[in-house]
Amino acid sequence: MTDKIIKISDDFWNIRGEFKVFGLLNIGTQASLVKLANGKFVLLDAYTLQDDIKQQVDSLTNNGADIEAIINLHPFHTIHVAKAHADYPNAKLYGTQRHLDKLPDLPWQTELTNSNEFESLFSADFEFSVPRGVDFISNNEHLHFSSVLAYHIASKTIHVDDTLMFLKLPGLLGVLKSPELSFHMTLSNTLERRESAADDFRLWVAQIAEQWSEAEVLCAAHSQILVVKNTSPSIAAMIMTALQREEKILKRHQKKYG
Repeated sequence: MTDKIIKISDDFWNIRGEFKVFGLLNIGTQASLVKLANGKFVLLDAYTLQDDIKQQVDSLTNNGADIEAIINLHPFHTIHVAKAHADYPNAKLYGTQRHLDKLPDLPWQTELTNSNEFESLFSADFEFSVPRGVDFISNNEHLHFSSVLAYHIASKTIHVDDTLMFLKLPGLLGVLKSPELSFHMTLSNTLERRESAADDFRLWVAQIAEQWSEAEVLCAAHSQILVVKNTSPSIAAMIMTALQREEKILKRHQKKYG
């Protein structure tokens, strides 16, 4: 088992888990355990905790009694939800509409994680953001661009699934370049087929880069953890650079739809 738990700060732990495509290629997945200002905990995303990972989580959370909520942020990350709820049945369960549709027998809270009502519940500890200009829940089950991004204010950490990735990409002649922050490769297929969608996406990216300009850590599913402390460029600058690399796609979309 390659699962591990990484301490980001005294109140944020990132859990790196396995997710195998076709049962062979492990592209990884994640969840995060976060201690709130009130002393309770939340899980960002669901994962099946095993062996020493579960022991560590339980030891931090009074055997799970202090886990206040399980917050599912990606509409298409549903595999581990039922098991996480079974492990911590007293934690409030939040998700997107797709979570509710896929797992209707679970005791979901009424506030969807992509709603303003949900954001207000945890505003003392988090800022949440939903990508604009792109499909949030695509009709194509293979397009997983959008998720609710979570910024934990105290630890200056961004937790993001799929939307942003930090990994090594092929360069010239197939040689791997240094890790880069990039947007998920499905952007071109998930931009909304309407006027101003490209501009809406650009504005959203600029907004999170500015709003979360103090971010020092980015935990991304299916890739790696990016840590930037007292170094340059900042995560905000990397986000804007990633946006610049998508300009051909955005301009092509704009030419077609306006």
